[in-house]
Amino acid sequence: MDKLIVITGPESTGKSTLTNALSEEYSTSFVKEYARQYLENLNRLYELEDVLVMAKEQLKQEEESLEELVFLDTDLTVYAIWIKEKYNLEIGWINDHLSKATDKIYFLCDLDVQWEEDPLREHPEKADRQRLFMMYKALLEKYNLTCHVISGDLPTRIKKCKEIIATSI
Repeated sequence: MDKLIVITGPESTGKSTLTNALSEEYSTSFVKEYARQYLENLNRLYELEDVLVMAKEQLKQEEESLEELVFLDTDLTVYAIWIKEKYNLEIGWINDHLSKATDKIYFLCDLDVQWEEDPLREHPEKADRQRLFMMYKALLEKYNLTCHVISGDLPTRIKKCKEIIATSI
């Protein structure tokens, strides 16, 4: 695996759509958001232990990626923010991993995408979304990770990502 491109950001900012589109553009694979699969099959409210199980599986799938260029539909940044927001906790092994994630390029999806209702989403209010976006930005800056805010409609987002990838790989 040579380069990991992480699509991250708050709920309903177009992460999965952008990840799918970029993997098609580059004819490569991507690592899906494991939390969605896990939560759709959970027949109860999730707990902190569930979030940690999801984070570990997300990381495992990321580490098993074998392509030269891999797109990640979220990574541990999502879990770090989720756990901080929901439980006001920080998890040492997640922070340790993020501190070493310098081999990744992060595309932080902006809030200029229409909110879409989904039973798994928890923060539809604009103020919450803005606050969470700033939490993502602060987290990426805290670990000095390579980050680019991606905004606009899908073609604009794809074009900007391709320009960044072309100069980064």
